Amino acid sequence: MIEAIARWNTWLNSYVWGTPMIVLLIGTGLLLTILTRGIQFYRLPFALREVLGKLTKHGGGLGNVTPFQAVATALASTVGVGNIAGVATALFLGGPGALFWLWVSGLSGMCTKFSEIVVALHYRETDEKGTMRGGAMYTLKKGLGLPWLGAIFAFFAALAAFGIGNMVQANSVADALRSTFGVPPPVTGVFLAAFTGIVIIGGIKRIGEVTQLLVPFMCLLYVGGGLVILLTHLSLFPKAFQLIFEGAFSGTAAVGGFAGSTVRLALRYGIARGLFSNEAGLGSAPMVHAAADTDHPVRQGLYGIFEVFVDTILVCSCTGLVILVTGVWKSGETGAPLAALAFKTGLPGTWGGIVVTSGLVLFAFSTLLGWSYYGETSAVYLFGVKVALPYRILWLIFVFLGATGSLRLIWEVADNLNGLMAIPNLISVLGSIPILLRLKREFFQKQNK
Repeated sequence: MIEAIARWNTWLNSYVWGTPMIVLLIGTGLLLTILTRGIQFYRLPFALREVLGKLTKHGGGLGNVTPFQAVATALASTVGVGNIAGVATALFLGGPGALFWLWVSGLSGMCTKFSEIVVALHYRETDEKGTMRGGAMYTLKKGLGLPWLGAIFAFFAALAAFGIGNMVQANSVADALRSTFGVPPPVTGVFLAAFTGIVIIGGIKRIGEVTQLLVPFMCLLYVGGGLVILLTHLSLFPKAFQLIFEGAFSGTAAVGGFAGSTVRLALRYGIARGLFSNEAGLGSAPMVHAAADTDHPVRQGLYGIFEVFVDTILVCSCTGLVILVTGVWKSGETGAPLAALAFKTGLPGTWGGIVVTSGLVLFAFSTLLGWSYYGETSAVYLFGVKVALPYRILWLIFVFLGATGSLRLIWEVADNLNGLMAIPNLISVLGSIPILLRLKREFFQKQNK
């Protein structure tokens, strides 16, 4: 039975994360970039000022969390194991050139994330308990008259949350603590479920309060460690960038423990891991951005540009460049062990292992918090607000199960469910382009007065 599920899932994965889906996601990003006149480029300084200049301020509108708490919760979900293990796997399978295509996915994803957030805020609504809810399901129901497709999106999101946002993250934490400090997985499972419960039982307000402190700390810790390595290997930067650009357009020959890669593999794994990390086009982040107390959808959409910039351009690049400048990409290692080897090689003593293990634990824990809200929002759309508390309790049970189990098949199935969210989400965004452009024009006309 399990073998049959695995075979079917592998077949499905070739479509869900294969060339057609990658073309659809990147193509949507490029189309939106053209229609918005490259808003992620010429409005990036505005977005940075908007976010960094208003870290503790309310947005002057309806909502349950501040604009920064919303983007911090969204970053808590996107900055996860994928930023470490995912990037390392992309380099292992696609070679140094994969990093170039990861950047392409990030630049394209900035506009996609902006667009899906703007549309989600336009169609958001308040549930019976006063929590602001929004996302692709509400856009499909209220904007496009397709409630059945909204239900399909919510179904995929609610299930994917237990895999990619829960059990996979808990398992990564347990594995990291066991290999580095010898902590038994059941012990990790109990404490991880307890700490997660303390936060998520309080709902989106408490999640936002915690992530606004946790996310900046964990990003500074990980990127700070990476910067130390990069600054001490400055002389190797030209060679690293040569490998990246040559690998992106001509492939990478076998060298050391690296088996070699074609341009097609570099492009596929670079873009796929980039999209998997920043989740642009999948429709997850708009669910929490919809809870922000902002005065205009476009203003919160700019936070989405910032979100992808931090996730892909900063954190993912940090992992990739550290692996390249330390030379360990040729070691034959893959995933989190490859990233750990890079940091251990670049930092003295045990600091490398501490930085990577701490990063994995904090990134995974923060993802548990953010994705709990995504899954809950999807469940509430399907079954009403009465399901919110039972969903949170069930979430904690699965945290423990994830920490103590073997999850290869669960990871692969959840990966597919995560990807299947993209199709209804992109329909919601593409079908709302007139509204998106009107809101964008309206907002910036006011700013220019």
